[in-house]
Amino acid sequence: MKTILITGASSGIGRAAANYFSEQGWNVVATMRSPEKETELDRLDRVLVTKLDVEQKETIQDAITKGIEHFGKIDVLLNNAGYSTFGPFEAATDLQMKRQFDVNVFGVFHTIQAILPHFRTNKEATIINISSIGGKVAFPFLTLYHASKWAIEGFSESLFYELAAHNIKVKVVEPGNVATNFTGRSLDVLSDDSLETYKSYVDTVMKKQLESFQTNVSKPEFIAKVIYEAATDQTNRFRYLAGGDAEFLNNMRKESSDEDFMTFITNNFR
Repeated sequence: MKTILITGASSGIGRAAANYFSEQGWNVVATMRSPEKETELDRLDRVLVTKLDVEQKETIQDAITKGIEHFGKIDVLLNNAGYSTFGPFEAATDLQMKRQFDVNVFGVFHTIQAILPHFRTNKEATIINISSIGGKVAFPFLTLYHASKWAIEGFSESLFYELAAHNIKVKVVEPGNVATNFTGRSLDVLSDDSLETYKSYVDTVMKKQLESFQTNVSKPEFIAKVIYEAATDQTNRFRYLAGGDAEFLNNMRKESSDEDFMTFITNNFR
């Protein structure tokens, strides 16, 4: 029986993945910042709920150790914890810039570094990093988020080669819009009252983004099935697009010049 460790399992994609892998008969180490608040996952068979805050390195190693002690070993790491900032880059504070990368990038780095000795000992493992179609294309006012996801794409591709000799697979899943709380806990707004000049465009882009979440959106359960495919297909496939909108944008980007694609995005947010 295989075991997966999931970061950010309290909601959204991470929670759906924890449920789906459990349903498929896997052991699941479902990690989150506040496990004491969890009332459902900890009732499932073969699910260990434990604390892991990617901004606190000591909790990363502790969660990995507890998972190995509980289930014997870990076969798959799913780096899912993350969030997005939205707003004019000019309004971003140093703290907002740092935290976007602390969670979305350095959290992934630290978790992988902590588990690699175990994976190398096992001589077989899979690392799945949740990227985004926003790791391949960009939209207005998501500068920090896109920068973090583009960083994960490049990091993962290089790591793919680096770990191949150790029989450790590296894969990225690239969702489009997902039916999660986009304007709630997963969004940090960049704002500065003195930057009124951006307000009209910010409002327009936010309105268009929210509209897209009403029409072009995948359920977290669908993304969980794509993650399961990545974890079990036994191939060296690297990228897994997830969602019709992700497929559409990926194809358009490949088939268009930079100028044509960026004109399309510009017109879409008018």
